[in-house]
Amino acid sequence: MAEPLMLIVGVGPGLSAALARRFRAAGYRIALAARDVDKLAALAAETGAARHRCDAADPASVAALFAALDAAPRVVVYNAAGRLRGPLVGLDPEAVRQALTVSAFGAFLVGQAAAQAMLAAEPVAGVRGTILFTGASAGVKGFPQSAPFAMGKFAQRGLAQSMARELHPQGIHVAWVNIDGGIRNPGRVEPPEAPDSLLDPAAIAETYLALVNQHRSAWTEELALRPWVERF
Repeated sequence: MAEPLMLIVGVGPGLSAALARRFRAAGYRIALAARDVDKLAALAAETGAARHRCDAADPASVAALFAALDAAPRVVVYNAAGRLRGPLVGLDPEAVRQALTVSAFGAFLVGQAAAQAMLAAEPVAGVRGTILFTGASAGVKGFPQSAPFAMGKFAQRGLAQSMARELHPQGIHVAWVNIDGGIRNPGRVEPPEAPDSLLDPAAIAETYLALVNQHRSAWTEELALRPWVERF
């Protein structure tokens, strides 16, 4: 059987890179999608991944991305997010619109296209594929001066819940992952008195792989990942 295909949309040097490495080690072919594909050259060379230029907030761009894939993806991860901080009264409405478009509308576009591709593919052991959305604690609780991010992540979480209820019975696993803490991305250093106070992207990638490997009799719809130092 050919190696299954994994697509990551919204690729950066932290979590997305860890996902590409872990899933490649697990036997997946990798497709990376981002607006700037030049920055993906090193990761693509390391993992043998294909690179695709895609604006996740543009319907035509998302359609072209999925049309360019050489097979229906078995796993699709949506990592793109629009971040905008500042006092509510001073936020630029157009910038807020753009942030919401990336976090929420982009998630819908990619989720819809992924579901269409998976539904048209032959299931393996009754499963057609897995769609994972990278969420955040902002999708559960709003923080001051972060309204656009909270709105986008709340919308994304609702999308994932609705998709799960509709698509689980059709053999597509959908889950939203609450990354409830900072990620140890390149250039971000933990204080010596608090080791492992940031989430290790490689550890997060292990959880994503575990979600994909879950038996359909016990699928997770939503989970939260937080470092041990967090107070609930």
